[in-house]
Amino acid sequence: MERQKRVAAIHDISGFGKCSLTVALPIISAAGVECTCMPTAVLSTHTGGFTGFTYRDLTEDMRPITDHWQSLELKFDAIYSGFLGSFDQIEIVKEFYDKFKTEDNIILADPAMADNGKMYTIFDMAFAAEMASLCAKADIVVPNFTEAVFMLGEEFVEGPYSQEYVEGLMKRLAGLGPRQVVLTGVYFDDKKLGAATYDKTTGEVSYAFAEKIEGYYHGTGDVYASALLSALLNKKTLAEAAAVAVNFTRESIMRTKNAGTDIRFGVDFERGLPQLMKDLDLA
Repeated sequence: MERQKRVAAIHDISGFGKCSLTVALPIISAAGVECTCMPTAVLSTHTGGFTGFTYRDLTEDMRPITDHWQSLELKFDAIYSGFLGSFDQIEIVKEFYDKFKTEDNIILADPAMADNGKMYTIFDMAFAAEMASLCAKADIVVPNFTEAVFMLGEEFVEGPYSQEYVEGLMKRLAGLGPRQVVLTGVYFDDKKLGAATYDKTTGEVSYAFAEKIEGYYHGTGDVYASALLSALLNKKTLAEAAAVAVNFTRESIMRTKNAGTDIRFGVDFERGLPQLMKDLDLA
């Protein structure tokens, strides 16, 4: 039997409101991959739309965790970093990349820091530049349009987008260092929404779209990136993985909308896990 693959997931934990590690852990695990977790912070809820939440920063624990894992000689088939709350945490994750990178594994960075043309309230453009330096060390980056342009020091442009703009943006992102770029939130009209991919080694570009669902749903970026990485580790190509993740995310949103669930609570991805396993040829 083939050896089980292992991911190191570096995210915060929100006790309520599905995002970050509470999304990454179940999705990656359902895909048959071991998910090793480094929590960067623990919150009672995520910060999108909630007030009065508790927050415990775990920055001081991150280097000792790294050192302990090194002492155990752990190996990872992928390293997956998401929301990072400070410049210090970015620097620690850079060190983690350096210590655990191998010739065969994947480093996937989701620069979760901005959306809808604005940085999250706790960040500024200096943080975007620092996140770009982290993404330069990754193999794959998975930004939305806002994160992409801010890392490049460019102005945010409202969609719909042209194919020329999308592909130029991905190539400029690849110029920062990553080998592959997956750009989310791509749309050429008001009917379909999805993702675009670019591999600078082969020059290949692909698109994956699904019917657009109106509204903003929290945690969908984490759902998408977790499903994308799960598909890649199950031997899907970048284009195939992007399509699997688009469909999985879209169906998660649709279930949430049909149920009338408060959009702050996160999307119903759990009931889509059996279909994800089928899409990954696991069931």
